[in-house]
Amino acid sequence: MPLFARTARAPLEYSRTLWMRLWVGAVMLFLYAPLIVLMIFSFNDSKRNVVWRGFTTKYYQKALGNDQLVEALLNSLTIAALATIVSVVLGAIAAVMLWRFRFPFKSAVDGTISLPIIVPEICLGVAFLMFFAAIGWPTGLVWPFNLGAITIAHITFCFPFVTMVVRSRLASFNCEQEEAAKDLGASEWQMFRDVLIPHIRPALVAGALLSFTLSLDDFVITYFTSGPDTITFPVKVYSMVRFSVTPEVNAASTLLVILTVVLTFIALKLQGVKAVSETR
Repeated sequence: MPLFARTARAPLEYSRTLWMRLWVGAVMLFLYAPLIVLMIFSFNDSKRNVVWRGFTTKYYQKALGNDQLVEALLNSLTIAALATIVSVVLGAIAAVMLWRFRFPFKSAVDGTISLPIIVPEICLGVAFLMFFAAIGWPTGLVWPFNLGAITIAHITFCFPFVTMVVRSRLASFNCEQEEAAKDLGASEWQMFRDVLIPHIRPALVAGALLSFTLSLDDFVITYFTSGPDTITFPVKVYSMVRFSVTPEVNAASTLLVILTVVLTFIALKLQGVKAVSETR
């Protein structure tokens, strides 16, 4: 008899498993069908997306040759990168602070950090617009030695998500590891660097991916905080689809989807390689 022989399933159990798999597959198909349709019609040889006229790649060349569209995409990538870096740092610090320390009004601070997650984006956009107008902060992408209003708004919106993810990871941390590190002579910084950081690294990667995605495709907050000289990709696409959805928009959106998937795959791959190397 094989050592790892698979036990036979009862007919009722097999039926439940089959129906569950079919249900999950149907839900996944329903969720990703719009992206599949978008990618297919980005190759449509027609100015109207409702009728398939043939296969072509000319709209990808047209999208890449659109200087305003490429500039908007670069603006979105720049803002998303800056917002992700700062959000991961602030979110990790806030999560460790709320997890480790006790201080007055801790519940109030915790609730305040969670407000950007709860408050509708339209309210945040109007609030940012009024705030930056009141203090006279210049609108735009980046101006010398300062972050632009869009980036600051995105950081405020994204870092609570990093805090939430990191705090969930810290809930499974065994505090005896800290005590063991201190008994072996580790300082507070060494314990934080060699014990705590490796434990929360998956949460940091997940928070970074979440922040990058939220910042990259945000429209509402960006619409209220962007200046006339700064156009991001979602705002540019919105201005292009106000009249009709063309294959050029589909091509640009497909490139953005592919870029996001590739970056996510690379991040997860690096995280897996790092985890394997640490177990050796």
